Order: sequence, then structure tokens, then C-alpha cells
Amino acid sequence: MFDGYDSCSEDTSSSSSSDESEEEVAPLPSSLPIIKNNGQVYTYPDGKSGMATCEMCGMVGVRDAFYSKTKRFCSVSCSRSYSSNSKKASILARLQGKPPTKKSKVLQKQPLVAKLAAYAQYQATLQNQAKTKAAVPVEGFSWGNYINSNSFTAAPVTCFKHAPMGTCWGDIAEGVRVEVPNTDCSLPTKVFWIAGIVKLAGYNALLRYEGFENDSSLDFWCNICGSDIHPVGWCATSGKPLVPPRTIQHKYTNWKAFLVKRLTGAKTLPPDFSQKVSESMQYPFKTSMRVEVVDKTHLCRTRVAVVESVIGGRLRLVYEESEDKTDDFWCHMYSPLIHHIGWSRSIGHRFKRSDITKKQDGHFDAPPHLFMKVKEVDAAGEWFKEGMKLEAIDPLNLSAICVATVRKVLADGYLMIGIDGSEAADGSDWFCYHATSPSIFPVGFCEINMIELTPPRGYAKLPFKWFDYLRETDSIAAPVKLFNKEVPNHGFHVGMKLEAVDLMEPRLVCVATVTRIIHRLLRIHFDGWEDEYDQWVDCESPDLYPVGWCQLTGYQLQPPAPQSSRDSQSSSSKQKKKAKSQQYKGQKKMTSLQLKEELLDGEEYNFLQGTSDQESNGSASYYIKQEP
Repeated sequence: MFDGYDSCSEDTSSSSSSDESEEEVAPLPSSLPIIKNNGQVYTYPDGKSGMATCEMCGMVGVRDAFYSKTKRFCSVSCSRSYSSNSKKASILARLQGKPPTKKSKVLQKQPLVAKLAAYAQYQATLQNQAKTKAAVPVEGFSWGNYINSNSFTAAPVTCFKHAPMGTCWGDIAEGVRVEVPNTDCSLPTKVFWIAGIVKLAGYNALLRYEGFENDSSLDFWCNICGSDIHPVGWCATSGKPLVPPRTIQHKYTNWKAFLVKRLTGAKTLPPDFSQKVSESMQYPFKTSMRVEVVDKTHLCRTRVAVVESVIGGRLRLVYEESEDKTDDFWCHMYSPLIHHIGWSRSIGHRFKRSDITKKQDGHFDAPPHLFMKVKEVDAAGEWFKEGMKLEAIDPLNLSAICVATVRKVLADGYLMIGIDGSEAADGSDWFCYHATSPSIFPVGFCEINMIELTPPRGYAKLPFKWFDYLRETDSIAAPVKLFNKEVPNHGFHVGMKLEAVDLMEPRLVCVATVTRIIHRLLRIHFDGWEDEYDQWVDCESPDLYPVGWCQLTGYQLQPPAPQSSRDSQSSSSKQKKKAKSQQYKGQKKMTSLQLKEELLDGEEYNFLQGTSDQESNGSASYYIKQEP
């Protein structure tokens, strides 16, 4: 499973590769134990021959990790390249930095002073790199430190089916062994060692080098999907040296026996793990594709937009009429807010026609099969009707579930919903939910689940009672059986950490916490901000991600708000989420008149539903029917 290991003491780790030293290397005894890993068999040398330098490429590593009995080359490739090169002496001279001698066949031993100087320079480089990393301000947020210092837990990757590796994470858990770079080493080249997972937090893993037992002094966090994380056995097949950390190099005299004992029967990553990671990060949406997306200035209609960029499955869409490409909208490719060209016409949804009469060069319509499919419904029998009452998450204030009304029934199970008491006369603030959406609920849902229901603005008869309201408005409640009652086994628990989109400013992905769970409905709190900014989100929302998602995909993560920002929240807008308080946050939701005035002033409302129309198996009878 590994190619080499050695105590690496400086008094014995010379670069000797002379003919004399080569003759001293004994052949591998046939009685050495073997370990089977993924169907391959590897043998383990005794690791007492010190260090060696490849005569072809100059790589320094453990002698026993090198190729052939003479240990002159680090790999078969170097051996063959050397044999075919007629200027061996010149190559050796270049590696040594001095003119070659006629007898020069292999690199000579380096003086101890020169070797110590090289080690010192290497350590100085590592220290400078560490100082550079520590100086980064915003990006300096560390999930590992944040979780360790507060004993937090993170939602497992398997909770996020839409995220990379979400459906093929497998049995990766504490105790799994991997091969990682050895940073506790004085060698001026990259070497590896075995480490075990001590704790998992999303994609991030707290690792401990083998041999440290209960010593956590050199534990470190890394993204398990990173390019430097490999299954045990990778070094053997790749010709990379395994070197024990300097801190414990003298702890064992026989590293072979130690590793064989510790790794026999241990679990490691699948051999195709990196390939699966790569495949799960391939996204079907491409730049220049045209889609229909909600108009963020008029929620009741859609507009044509063009995919400007794709990051981790998140799309930056630029409205087609935006000449300077600043009028944009962010959402995930599985968002219920984007559709194929022609969707609005097919279901009877409002649509803003573009002033552009023909497609721009290079733009093309996204194929319909790329979009998230909704569950088919049977509207032939008992179905939603205009005027029916229900409860719904307010898309302009995602922390509130409000009294709402079905304003229009569209085709294919889609509904136009309005929030009672705050609707515009022309219906410009109606919004579209599918009948199976987990963001609409039957009358009485909030009461039975002890959630505060937001009554219609101006309604004076408090506390609000559905029975009285239905009678006063001469309305009926939408039948309970029409709502989505399926509850998947999502795996979330209260207190779990994750990375979540601020749906009121959807370009931002923030450090967040699950603070409440009502069946499939999650209450998401943004760390460092007041509870009024919390958002209700479905457990299968494509806007929730595992810890480490931003690092894996290259998306910028918004860290928790600093104390100074927390103190000023009551009197000023959030500095990282300015649009939140300026556009729609405050003691009360804006009226439709205020909304229009703000839009005329150039302010735009960034709207994104916290829903996902993905369906999962499961059921729950948590609805009550309250009808007069």
C-alpha cells in the first residue's frame, strides 16, 4: 500500500547511491508480510537504507521507495529515460550543479553542512507560506477552527443530493485512512504519509498522522475531495515516497511492522474516488445558454436570461436586455425559478417579452431536459381553485409564513399565490409555486407545529384565528389532501452547520446553522446575524451545501458577521447583505406602494424562493383541516 518508510534521521539519511552502497542492499526477504488493497498486492521493504536521489530527475526520497534493486531511480519512467540518454554525465552534472567527472555514475554524498542549509531554507519557505496564509483577512475564516473551538457538528454530505458526491459519498467516516502530504518533514521535496480521519465536517476532515496515537498536536483539517488526498496504495502505484513525520521518526524502529499492523483491515477511499469527484463536478449548463427565469423586479412574471457563468452548479444569469451585463440573478441549476424557453407560454404564466428581436450570436436555448422536473399532478378531480386560502412562505420575507390566497390556477399544477393584506392591485407581486412545492401549506399548519403565522397586514382581530378569518372573508381552505405531505429521511439535526445561500441576496453563500426542523422544513440561521434574518428552507433545497463546498468549487464563502456588525444591526443594514435591509427588511414588510417607489428609484428586489420541487419517499400526517 505504500512504497517506503524510514526513520529519516539526519545522521543516516544521506544521498548515497554509490556502487558500493548498492551492493549492501539485501534482496527483499520472501517472508515479508503483504497486504491486499483493492485487489493489488504490495510488499514492504525493511526501510533501513536511508535516503536516495533519482539520477534522472533529482527527486530525493526514501531509498526503499525507489525503483529496481539498485535504487537509482524514483520510477520506471526515469530509469528508461536515463538508459536512452547518451549524456548521462551531463545530466548528473546538472543535478549536482557541478562539472561531471569521468567516473561519475551516480550522485555523490552531499556534505552535512550543505544538507543542513537546504533543510533550513526549506523550513524558512514553509514558515513564509504560513505567514502569508495567516495574513488573509476575509478568506482567513477556517471551518476547522470554527468547529473545533465551539464543538460544532456539520451536516453530512449525504444530506445534499444535489452537491458533488452527495449520492456516492459511501462509507467515508471516522477511522478511514488516506495518504496525504507529510508537512512535518525536513526534506526539500514533497513526500507523503498515512493519516486517519478523526472527525468529519461536510467535505472537511480532521486528520491525524499514523503513529501519533492520542497526540493531537499536529492534527490538521483538509478537504477530503482535494487533489492531495489519496486512497492507501496510491503512493505505491504512483511511485511516491512515504516518509514518517519528523516528530515521531524515532518512535518505532520497524515502520513496516507498525504500518502492517495498523492498516490491515482498515478502510480507505475507493480507488476511483478522485474520478467520482471530478465527474460529480461536471455541470450540463454552459455559458451562453438562454433560459426563462423569474423577473426579480416583478415577481409575477418571467424574463429571458443568458447563462454568464457556472460555479459549482450555481448559475449567474444576465437578463437578455442588460447591455452592460450588470442586471443579473443568481440561482442553482436545479432551482424551481428557472425554466426552458417557452415554459411560461405553455402553462399560462406572465412573461416579459424581450426588446431583442433575435438571439445574439453564440446564444442558444438550453435543452428542456436539463431543468428540474416537478411531480406530475392530477388536476381533473378535486383541485385548487381561485380564492382558496392557505399558508405560504413569503418570498419577500423568507423568515415568515403568511396567510395567503390562490389567485390563479395555471397549467401543469402551477399556482399564482398572493400574500393577504399586502398585494398589489394589479397582481404584480403574486408569485408562482407548484402544487407540490414544500413552501405552501394547508390552513392550520403553523398552529399545529407551533410556528408563528403572520396575519394579513391591518387585520385587527388578534390573535388570528383561521375559523373567524374564513368566515369573515367568505372563503374556504384549500383541501389538505392537495398538499405535498412527503417527508424524506433527510438526515438534518438541529445545531448542524452548513453553507447556505442568502436567498434574499442569492449571490452570497454564508456560514449557517439549522436551528429548527419541522418535518421537511428547516429554519436556517446565518451565523453572526440576528434571528430576523433567518429563512425557512426545504430540506432538499439546492441552495444548501455541505461545509467545505465553497472551498471545493471555488465559490466565495461569507464568514459569520464580526461583533462590530452585530452591534450595529439594529440601526444599519448588514454590511455583507446590504440589499437585505435596504430592500425588504425592517420592522414590517414593505407595502406594494413602497415597493414600487423603491423600484422607480432604481432599487431592485432580489427574490429567490427557498424551495425545491425534488420529491423523496416518506410520509407524515402533520396537517390539520380547519374549516368552518
